[in-house]
Amino acid sequence: MRIANLQGRATLVSGSTGLDVEGASDGRFSADPAALWSDWAGFVAWASTVDVAGHADARPFEESDLLAPVPNPSQVFGIGLNYADHAAESSMEVPENPLVFTKFPSSLAGSDVTVRLTGDRVDWEAELVVVIGRGGRDIPVDEAWDSVAGFTVGQDISDRTVQSQGKPPQFSLGKSFQNYAPTGPAVVTIDELRSAGHDPEALRVRCEIVDEQGGEPRTLQDGTTADLIFPVVQLVARLSAIVELRPGDLIFTGTPAGVGLGRTPQVFLKPGQRLTTEIEGLGIIRQTFVA
Repeated sequence: MRIANLQGRATLVSGSTGLDVEGASDGRFSADPAALWSDWAGFVAWASTVDVAGHADARPFEESDLLAPVPNPSQVFGIGLNYADHAAESSMEVPENPLVFTKFPSSLAGSDVTVRLTGDRVDWEAELVVVIGRGGRDIPVDEAWDSVAGFTVGQDISDRTVQSQGKPPQFSLGKSFQNYAPTGPAVVTIDELRSAGHDPEALRVRCEIVDEQGGEPRTLQDGTTADLIFPVVQLVARLSAIVELRPGDLIFTGTPAGVGLGRTPQVFLKPGQRLTTEIEGLGIIRQTFVA
């Protein structure tokens, strides 16, 4: 199952075809994408019986009309240095415990957006994003998958100047400017991934960029979630040991090596560039940068 936010309405997706949830469910479920998470189990039970592509009310859509699939999460968790190769390029030690920050929800955006650069040291970070379906506290590792609604693609865009300012520095504000948390194109459930032959614990993560003058895309990042230091089940268990996870919460799981900060010389985003992030089985998101 793939759940998207099509121009502000909850939509089931199959390829480039969408089915309005409120209409197809005869009003049982709201058009509000944020409302689905309060009855996630009920929604899954209904949606799993729906043939989206074959439904009489299904309609084609444009990806540019997709907004953030989870538009108003209660909590957004970011995990820093969760790949050993990224920790190495950042000249940081591999953490013994998850390094947690937040991207404030007002930074969330859809899968194809224009992003205004806030300085000359804005960086890219391709990330797998976990969406919580069934929340709770003290969730054991062996039950963690039952709490995951699905995955989506995310970019943890970061203004490194703001992120590192002050003593001690803090992460969250530099990662929370408008449109600095693009996500999408949809939330893909774990059973959907498995049925398509994808291992949800080993998904390829790729990020490419095209310069203003065009030309061939340049690969920036190419990794796999199999290399996560703290995999999805560990993150769910460790976070829920401290906070209550709530339906619709997002966990940005960290980025593999290849960010601009870790290069010699360092490289950052420029106006006119177009960034593409793809995760195996989940889809593609794109951002165009302006001054």
